[in-house]
Amino acid sequence: MAGGPADRVLLRDPQVLKAPDRVLFSPPVVLVAGADCSTQSTKVLVVDADGGRVIASGAAAHRVDGTGGARETDPREWEESLRAALAQTGRAGEVAAISIAGQQHGLVALDRRQLPVRPAPLWNDTRSAPDARALVAALGGPADCARRVGSVLTASFTVSHWAWLRRTEPDAARAAARVMLPHDYLNLRLTGEAVTDRSDVSGTGWWSPGGEAYAEDVLALDLVGLEPARLPRVAAPEEATGRVTPAAAERFGLPAGAAVGCGAADNAAGALALALRPGEAALSLGTSGTVFATATRPSSDPGGTVAGFASADGRYLPLACTLNATLAVDRVAGWLGLDREDVAPARGLAFLPWLGGERTPDVPTATGTLWGLRYETDPRSILQAAYEGLVATLLEAVRELDRWAPQDPAAPIVLLGGGARGRAWRETVRRLSGRPVTVVEAAEPVAYGAALQAGALATGIPLDGLAAAWGARREAVLDPLPADAETLARIGWWRGVVLEALAGAGPPRAGAGPPGPSA
Repeated sequence: MAGGPADRVLLRDPQVLKAPDRVLFSPPVVLVAGADCSTQSTKVLVVDADGGRVIASGAAAHRVDGTGGARETDPREWEESLRAALAQTGRAGEVAAISIAGQQHGLVALDRRQLPVRPAPLWNDTRSAPDARALVAALGGPADCARRVGSVLTASFTVSHWAWLRRTEPDAARAAARVMLPHDYLNLRLTGEAVTDRSDVSGTGWWSPGGEAYAEDVLALDLVGLEPARLPRVAAPEEATGRVTPAAAERFGLPAGAAVGCGAADNAAGALALALRPGEAALSLGTSGTVFATATRPSSDPGGTVAGFASADGRYLPLACTLNATLAVDRVAGWLGLDREDVAPARGLAFLPWLGGERTPDVPTATGTLWGLRYETDPRSILQAAYEGLVATLLEAVRELDRWAPQDPAAPIVLLGGGARGRAWRETVRRLSGRPVTVVEAAEPVAYGAALQAGALATGIPLDGLAAAWGARREAVLDPLPADAETLARIGWWRGVVLEALAGAGPPRAGAGPPGPSA
């Protein structure tokens, strides 16, 4: 369905209310919905399109299966969790427009009946690591790969999953009449149209942010062999990509004919809700850890730390992501029998809890490693060291962003996601960064950003104007703490030791030890 600003659904006709001595005109409340189909659950917010007030919410979990490097979900579970989350709101039947934000990179392959040919490998499925390396080599190495598709490909990218599928399950790859992303799949179920958006497709590895088009030379590689006709159309920002079909209305409890926005990648939707200012960087603490900033030009980092994604508002979103964040800390706390906030000073420990491999740095086979244990070590110190190891990696990624989206060193780090509500996370970021921290109070910024997209459709107000009108960014600012350079140096030393070992360089040289007083 072609679209653009002219396709917005304007629903502002007043209702006439009669009083004994006069006629009152009262505009109806226009409701819109935003959904966040994340790795482990789907969250929905129903929002008043005029004021941005959250009217109702719902959430439903879905399964992630697999052991070792495998992480996959049957796409039909996303449908069911969306249906259940919408039902929980009690207001789904009243929404004028809906938009879906989703986890990036997942590979959804559908047959000619539009049914999944297999469960979808997710962004944190690392089985395609050798395929990613082969693709980077086929594109001429890291620098040429980054120039072509904006990023140095890793196991997370959709194209790597597709190459893995062709190599390991060729019958399933041949049966795939449609290939898409998780949020595209839900769009398809709502509208019957195969449509994606530029923010999400920029994480596939087969679309060029610089060229704003599918990279047909990548699709034609022997490792890929994918025809563009099997891929979704890429919608423009703020475009209405379809309407809820009668069948989808019955399935999801939505009004038939409600407008469906183009949707977005999860972090791009979160960026809409944050309305990031120049010089700021956002740090999102969820299952994974993510740092990003908005930019006016596409990025191409040959070192591979920064991925060159597009934003949901027509700009760009340089981003770095770690596989491990809140889930890793919670697992360590569980092993130790501690509450996640029950921490004590790390006292010389260095812990890299890369429990699911790692993407930043790109070491998909890594495991958790801990240095500095003594008889007297307090378990609470081990938990604090886990926080520090993860935050140190994320702050290194924040510094890398500066090349593509220059930051003001005095500007706050914008903290969001489930971890942002945790005292230990907040205090560790403040202490290791030495910068003020802005904690975004919105509980579900990704779903709220998707609701902004739906609101722009329903009101005709452009996204930036609507975000300002809604006051989307509600925050609390925490003053900086003195930067803990000693802890950062210790973690950096241990990280170097681990990376040397993973690269096959052998053990550290004799007498080597961490810098500073803990050596």
